[in-house]
Amino acid sequence: YSSSVTPRLIARYTGLFGSGAEGRLEGWKQFVRETAGRTGPARSRSGDVELLGLVNRFFNGAQWASDLALWGVEDYWTTPSEFRAIGSGDCEDYAIAKYFGLKELGIPIVRMRLVYAKTWWSSQSAHMVLAYYPDPRAEPLILDNLTGAIQLASDRPDLTPVFSFNDEDLMVPEMGGRVSGSSVRQWRDVLQKLQRELTH
Repeated sequence: YSSSVTPRLIARYTGLFGSGAEGRLEGWKQFVRETAGRTGPARSRSGDVELLGLVNRFFNGAQWASDLALWGVEDYWTTPSEFRAIGSGDCEDYAIAKYFGLKELGIPIVRMRLVYAKTWWSSQSAHMVLAYYPDPRAEPLILDNLTGAIQLASDRPDLTPVFSFNDEDLMVPEMGGRVSGSSVRQWRDVLQKLQRELTH
C-alpha cells in the first residue's frame, strides 16, 4: 500500500497537511523497503513476531489526536496514506495502518482481525486494536497504539471485544456468526478511499 504513495499523492497530501507530509510518506516507503529486505518472502510463522514488532513500533510513532480535532467529525477512519501524511490519528487509524502494513509485508489476512472493543479503563469507551492469530485456533496477539508491548489477548482483560473484521468478513461474538466485512460502513469507506489512492 505504500506503492500508492506516488508523487501526485504526495503533492496532494502536502497541500492538505503541510510540508511534513512528504517526509512522513517517504519515511513509510523506506520502512517498507527496509523491512521487506530484512524479513524476506520465505519468513516462517515464528518470524512473523519480529515483523509484528517492527510494524507496531513504526506506526505507534505517530501522535494521538481525536477525529474531532483532526477532521471536525466524531468518527473518521483514515487510509494508511492519510494517517502517515497528517502524522496523527486515533485508535482506528493506528490499527488500520498496521493491518495494511502487515498485509503489504506478506502477512495473510486470515491471520489478522481488526477488533472493535469496549474498555474498562475509560468509562466503557470504544477502542480498536489489531489481533494477530498464529493459526485459526490460537490465542491472538494484540497490537495496540497505547503500548509498545505486543500482548496475548488473555493479558488484556481491559478489552471486551464487540466485533471483529478483516477484508473477508465481520464477526459479532454475541450473534455467533459472520457476515460480509463491508457491513461496517467506515471500513467500506476506507476500502473505497484506498482503491482511489491505488488507481489515481
